Amino acid sequence: MVSIRKNSLLFILFIIAGQLFAQTYQETDKGIKTNVQSMDVEIQFYSPAIVRIIKSPEGRVFKKESLSVIKTPQTTALDINQNGNIVSLNSELLQVTVNLNTGKVAYSDKAGKTLFTEKDYGTQFSNFNDAGSKTFSVRQAFLLDKDEAIYGLGQQQTNKLNQRGEKIFMRQRALYASIPFIQSVKGYGIFWDNYSPTTINDNPQEMSFDSEVGECSDYYFMYGKSGDGVIAQMRDLTGQAPMYPLWTFGFWQSRERYKSQKEMMGVVDKYRQLGIPLDGIIQDWQYWGPNTNWNSMSFDNPEFPDPQGMIDHVHKQNAHIMISVWASFGPDTKPYKVMKEKNMLLDFITWPASSTDTWPPDPNKPSGVRAYDAYNPEARDIYWDYMNKGLFSKGIDAWWLDSTEPDHLDVKESDFDVPTYLGTFRSVRNAFPLQSNKGVYEHQRATASDKRVYLLTRCAFAGQQRYAANTWSGDVVAKWDVLKRQIPTGLNFSLIGIPYWNTDIGGFFLWEYEGEVSNKAYHELYTRWFQYGTFTPMQRSHGSGVSKEIYFFGKKGDWAYDSEEKYINLRYSMIPYMYSTAWDVTSNSGSFLRALLMDFNEDKKVHDISNQYMFGKSFLVTPVTDPMYVSAEEKDKWKNPVENFSKIKTQAVYLPQGTDWFDFWTGEKLNGGQIIDKKVPIDIIPLYIRAGSIIPWGPKVQYATEKKWDNLEIRVYTGADGEFVLYEDENDNYNYEKGIYSTIKLKWNDQSRTLTIENRNGDFPDMLKNRRFRIVLVNQLKGIGVENSLKIDKVVTYKGKEVSIKL
Repeated sequence: MVSIRKNSLLFILFIIAGQLFAQTYQETDKGIKTNVQSMDVEIQFYSPAIVRIIKSPEGRVFKKESLSVIKTPQTTALDINQNGNIVSLNSELLQVTVNLNTGKVAYSDKAGKTLFTEKDYGTQFSNFNDAGSKTFSVRQAFLLDKDEAIYGLGQQQTNKLNQRGEKIFMRQRALYASIPFIQSVKGYGIFWDNYSPTTINDNPQEMSFDSEVGECSDYYFMYGKSGDGVIAQMRDLTGQAPMYPLWTFGFWQSRERYKSQKEMMGVVDKYRQLGIPLDGIIQDWQYWGPNTNWNSMSFDNPEFPDPQGMIDHVHKQNAHIMISVWASFGPDTKPYKVMKEKNMLLDFITWPASSTDTWPPDPNKPSGVRAYDAYNPEARDIYWDYMNKGLFSKGIDAWWLDSTEPDHLDVKESDFDVPTYLGTFRSVRNAFPLQSNKGVYEHQRATASDKRVYLLTRCAFAGQQRYAANTWSGDVVAKWDVLKRQIPTGLNFSLIGIPYWNTDIGGFFLWEYEGEVSNKAYHELYTRWFQYGTFTPMQRSHGSGVSKEIYFFGKKGDWAYDSEEKYINLRYSMIPYMYSTAWDVTSNSGSFLRALLMDFNEDKKVHDISNQYMFGKSFLVTPVTDPMYVSAEEKDKWKNPVENFSKIKTQAVYLPQGTDWFDFWTGEKLNGGQIIDKKVPIDIIPLYIRAGSIIPWGPKVQYATEKKWDNLEIRVYTGADGEFVLYEDENDNYNYEKGIYSTIKLKWNDQSRTLTIENRNGDFPDMLKNRRFRIVLVNQLKGIGVENSLKIDKVVTYKGKEVSIKL
């Protein structure tokens, strides 16, 4: 009898304990809430592939609206169950578990294969006084597989692609765009949604994010299965990239700076006289006059007496103007005075520090220039109001948003206590470029729909792709090792989901070269950098205190001049390919700069290759990043350079497994999975085309819209099936968002040797109703080159209805 009573009592206690245990989490419409280790934990599914994890000190009441994330959670079917101290949430793509004892969250695919995991007890909060506000510093630790490669983190000027083993303090500053996002070769991505200075540290024990300020640990896990898939999830979360105008893919000439409107117009005229293609000219700073008038957003410099005439002149030459606009204002400007009265200026020292142009700056003559509070929507309104009245209304086509970090000089910890509209500067530091670009993009969109927004910006944060921002790598020094670092830097930047990035071709500062542009050793660096720049989303020549226009590198017959002309023409031939790739970026979350893992992840050799990439899905690019033909008797400033072209040098190239490759220049067909030594005379960059590629080849033009694409060459690279979507629209408005565009899918069947040009989808005003396609079948040893005319295998008349061509 006692035994029965004892067993009954144990059973009752078991039931009570089970009921208590079952109450340790609460189901929500997005996932679950629970409390672990005096910490509130919430798991929210934004989609079957995207999960948000929020952890905060117990009972802490706060409201956070993400600056980067614009997606709202979609209804996601979940199977939630509990086994012991583990609660699992299963979507159609993911298994997510949380340990109710330690707070650890782990992720597996549907088959149960482990993808990623937090560390047990890996979330830590430390009390922090943020300029009088009691908050926390926050840290989250994770575990990675021993040999797992990770990428991203924005623009860190790194010399390697794989970011394992790195410890990086991420705070926005010149040359660096700090974005706490990584993606893994295992097909997942992590976005740490915090805007304060953050340290990422990967070591043998753990990988962690450690932020100076945070009410909570807040991050998003996204499962894309591949590099493209992760980027697609990040764009779904933070916004899609809009289309740029067609003309932005042409060649851009810039100088720091054109000192008069006469000088700037003369450059455009000279390019037209030489017959060198050009689509954009950039007016850098000080068209506003002295530093105290910094960024007045008007042509106050007397050397620009007729800005409207200047803009009209450039437009009549079928070119476009981009102009420098900063995130700061001098005390003599109207925006400064309005914003100061409204407490919309940030009180720390920014560039330029001095009111004079002497170097070094004279600290006894401060400029008084201050950055504006880009977090404040009213400040962004005022910013655009002056920008519109002084520049956009006159016909300026594009914006160079300089110093969007912004510049921060003589940094003191107290500077980060400065209040902004959204809190202390410390708490939102890294999101400044996102907010600054947002203001210009949204206001121009609200002002006009016939001109697409095009922003060139010096810094970035997660989500900035939705604001039409093309980030450049900053004022880099003209050195071979700096050129070498641009390649993995650009690839890691692209892998965070922001597709448009470029560099100052030839580097900004030429300190290393005696005679600067006249130095033949610099000519070699510039030539190789220019070749690389041809295969980035923006081909733009720029530099400090020097003139880099093509005619300063000689004349026809001079190797630097000839190579630059060759690659400008090559760029224009690729415009149909690039514009169609841009549509893939906008409509399918595609990428221009593609680390090799995105296309060849099964080939583990590519995981650590930092000097090669795919440009779009067809071109394998290996920039030459070492001097080969010009040496110097004195390495100090490359004095007394000596040219020697007697022997052609080679560049090692790895051809990834899984496909055959065609040498772009010779047509030679090669097997993947091997390293080859490609001969690289001064005018050759190693280019290989993936078998199965279909590439539309544009006409020879002086500017992007000079000729219609009514007689396009279509190059088909045999050896595999392939397809390509040719995209066309009105080139420079937002009607494409209303479906006013056309696409033509081309498909190659390698076995039957048949090219099918499918029915055209969509239309737009003045669309080509009838056209010709000149088909080129690229076989073994069918040389391409740029200037060479190719044997056309077949000419097809196309009227929008499907055509199949047997070749």
